[in-house]
Amino acid sequence: MATELLQVEDVSKRFRVRGRTLHAVEKVSFKLSPGKTLGLVGESGSGKSTLGRLALRLLGVDEGRVLFQGRDITQLSNKQLRPLRKDMQMIFQDPQASLNARMTVGRAIEEGLIIHGIGSKSDRKERVYRVLERVGLPFEASYAYPHELSGGQLQRVGIARALAVGPKLVVCDEPVSALDVSIQIQVINLLQELQQELGLAYIFIAHNLAVVEYLSDEIAVLYLGNVVEQAPAEELFKKPSHPYTQTLMKSVLKIPEPGSEEQSLSHIQGEIPSPFSPPSGCSFHPRCPFAEDICKRKKPEPHMVGTGHLVACHLAN
Repeated sequence: MATELLQVEDVSKRFRVRGRTLHAVEKVSFKLSPGKTLGLVGESGSGKSTLGRLALRLLGVDEGRVLFQGRDITQLSNKQLRPLRKDMQMIFQDPQASLNARMTVGRAIEEGLIIHGIGSKSDRKERVYRVLERVGLPFEASYAYPHELSGGQLQRVGIARALAVGPKLVVCDEPVSALDVSIQIQVINLLQELQQELGLAYIFIAHNLAVVEYLSDEIAVLYLGNVVEQAPAEELFKKPSHPYTQTLMKSVLKIPEPGSEEQSLSHIQGEIPSPFSPPSGCSFHPRCPFAEDICKRKKPEPHMVGTGHLVACHLAN
């Protein structure tokens, strides 16, 4: 029996846009155990959200496969997938856009229960109240419409809706990026409490490395659809080995330790190349300050530089 909850194996996804091919995700692999969090980080356009949707089979893969609890879900029909949907849920970046403006909060949460045939009408109503209370909202919120709630309250509704059906895996697609800092902390702490209480596995998508470091057991750094570095969170922050990861680290402002040197912030030169025509060789070489001739000619293969620490860079060792 498989011990991993989720296995993503050499998954690729491309889109045809006006006769051109957009390379969204290229040959990505990872595993996720129950109760653990994989953080996906990278700039906008790196393929994070697409990868999250591929993991849930909200998008079909072009190559590779996705196994959920040991079962290959890439070839399942929508009918075959339907019973699994309650086990795999998503929290969206913009909670208001993901909610029906004409539907009350309670009805939006109950909808998933109805679809999956969970409980009687009275059972469902009680379950809605319980899950709202668990995410820090009063039962009266079930009668509100989305426009009547704040951004932080709406994100709690999004979490409640995902949790109501009892999932095992939740993809959190930048769930705090649109919130004020104080509200971000509340939502992050709530997600952590729920994980410990319910044994949830998370794929946490963000561009803020500080948030990902706090929540994640393992981190995968994406650049132009490729995983350029992947490691346990503590290992990655102690020894970032890819030039892209190193620069991302330097772009995060941290509270300095007493007696430490003053932190200098930096940013990545240039802009991320077009996914319609990715560079030859290493996808990062046009922006990399250390690039050599081989980086332009040959795509680097991921290799180990530490325990569970993979890097796709010719110069990393």
